[in-house]
Amino acid sequence: MKWNCLTIKTTADAEDMIICTLAELGLEGAEIIDRQPLSQEDLDQMFVDIVPDGIPVRPPMAAAASEEPVPDMPWEDGTAYLNFYLEEDADREEILIRVRQELEALRSFMDIGEGTIQVSQTEDKDWINNWKEFFHQFYVDDILIVPSWEEVKAEDQDRMILHMDPGTAFGTGMHETTQLVIRQLKEYVKKGDCLLDVGTGSGILGIVALKLGAAHVMGTDLDPCAASAVAENKASNGILEEAFEMRIGNVINDPAVQAQVGYEKYDIVAANILADVLLALTPAILPAMKKGGYYITSGILDVKEDQVVQAVKEAGLTLVEVTRQGEWVCVTARKD
Repeated sequence: MKWNCLTIKTTADAEDMIICTLAELGLEGAEIIDRQPLSQEDLDQMFVDIVPDGIPVRPPMAAAASEEPVPDMPWEDGTAYLNFYLEEDADREEILIRVRQELEALRSFMDIGEGTIQVSQTEDKDWINNWKEFFHQFYVDDILIVPSWEEVKAEDQDRMILHMDPGTAFGTGMHETTQLVIRQLKEYVKKGDCLLDVGTGSGILGIVALKLGAAHVMGTDLDPCAASAVAENKASNGILEEAFEMRIGNVINDPAVQAQVGYEKYDIVAANILADVLLALTPAILPAMKKGGYYITSGILDVKEDQVVQAVKEAGLTLVEVTRQGEWVCVTARKD
């Protein structure tokens, strides 16, 4: 099958906004080609909670995952290329008009670089669907997580079932860190609780909490795409709109987001984020927590455990327990 490839020349800083904006036009996946280097520390800490070959794709220093020619980019100048793939019979000209309109609208309030579009054609690309062969239903203890394209087996009908699609940007729940937090939610969520999920992504932790009896979830994320991912997964699981709210922004240092999230209202704060982010988040999140509330954190490599535990104690929280799976750690603390 032939595919039309739209290549947008932009900046690395504008990647996420363009991807989310064009997703509204039905361009639901992007291959990212840039030359933003990762430090060794980044590589040591980084994990991606998404199926193999998921998208967006960011080939290191080149377009190794693509059959398209590698653009000749000046080294580390902030240039990025976004490849979007359209089926051959799609109305290419109409889509191009709408893409140009959206890029010009973005240009009015942010730097998108050149914002030029190059059209080419390629064979046998299915970036949107090929990754699905790697994501199948799986269990986290007695919870079954099922993608939309699979049926629940008869013997599993009585389990707690989550219908989750990560989309093209967020995790599936298969990663150890997500499973660690899910197990802690099973331990600490009580009927009627309010939960704050920092770094919501696909919304899996908030939906688990609601199914466990929580009354309300507030999610925050830096990525605007999280809002649509959460909305789709809420609908798939029959979650009422008002039961799970979303805020896009930085709860660590943005007073407006902090005010929207609220103060002294959460029985549980969950944060499945990298350790270095948790170091900044921990003291900043205390005002949002109720007295007696629990702080459940993961995304922590075992070599970073001591730093996170120390940050928890320095913030005045009481360490409750540390749980582990593989090389990953989950730290649970309480606000007394």
